[in-house]
Amino acid sequence: MRIVVKVGTSTLTHPTGHLDIRHVETLCKVLSDVKNAGHELVLVSSGAIGMGVGKLNLRERPSDMATKQAAAAVGQCELMYIYDQLFGTYNHTIAQILLTGEDLRDPVRHRNFSNTVGRLLELRTLPVINENDTVSTVEIGVGDNDTLGALVAVSVGADMLIILSDIEGLYTADPRREQTARLIPEVREITPQMRESAGGGGTALSTGGMATKLTAADICMKAGTDMYILNGAKPRLIYDILDGKSVGTRFVGKEKTT
Repeated sequence: MRIVVKVGTSTLTHPTGHLDIRHVETLCKVLSDVKNAGHELVLVSSGAIGMGVGKLNLRERPSDMATKQAAAAVGQCELMYIYDQLFGTYNHTIAQILLTGEDLRDPVRHRNFSNTVGRLLELRTLPVINENDTVSTVEIGVGDNDTLGALVAVSVGADMLIILSDIEGLYTADPRREQTARLIPEVREITPQMRESAGGGGTALSTGGMATKLTAADICMKAGTDMYILNGAKPRLIYDILDGKSVGTRFVGKEKTT
C-alpha cells in the first residue's frame, strides 16, 4: 500500500517552536514500522518555519515574508537533521524534496516530481516533502501543507492520505467551544454545513485549520483517494487504520470510473 502522511507544525513542536521530542520520536518509530511491514511511505512535513522561529528565539511566527523565509531556511535544516537521525536509527534512508506551487502546476515539472518520488520509493527510501518556504511567496506557494499533502497523494497515486493534526478528526462543531460537538467517523460528501462549521486557521505557529483539511479532502475524494484525519499526538492510531478499524475521520474516495 502507498501511503502519504502529512504532519503539522502543532504535532512537531511545542508552542514555543522548539521540538516536541516525545511526539516526533514516536512518530518516526511508527512510520519506520509501517515501512518495515512493506508499505510505501511518503511524509509531507510542515514545521520548517515553526522550528526556525524556535531556533532563532523569535517571540512569534513572523508576519513579513523575508523573516518567514529566513526562519524556513534555518528550520528546514534542523527538521531534516532530526528526521535523518531518527529514521536512521531504524535503518531507513530519507530523501528531501522541496516544492513550489509551480512544480505542481507545470506539466513537465509535475511529471518530473512524480517520476522522482516513484524512483525513490523503488529504492526503498522515505521521501520527506515540504513546500519550499524559502523561495515561495504565496502563503507560502501552495497555500498550506494540508493542500500540499492532498496534491502529493494524488500525484503519486497513493492509496490514502493520513493527516496528523491537533484534533481527533472532523466534528459537528468546534469541540473546543461546544461540549455537544460530536466526532464524525466517516464522510462521503463534504457539505456546505461542514465548511461553515470548519472555522478558521490553526495555531500561532501553523497555517492550517479544519477548513484547509476539508479542501484537501475534496481533492483526494474526487481523485478516488481515501483521506483520514487523526490526532497527531497519537501516531499509533495509524496501526488501527491499517488494521481496518474506525479511528479519527475517514473521507471516502469516490469510486473511479473507467
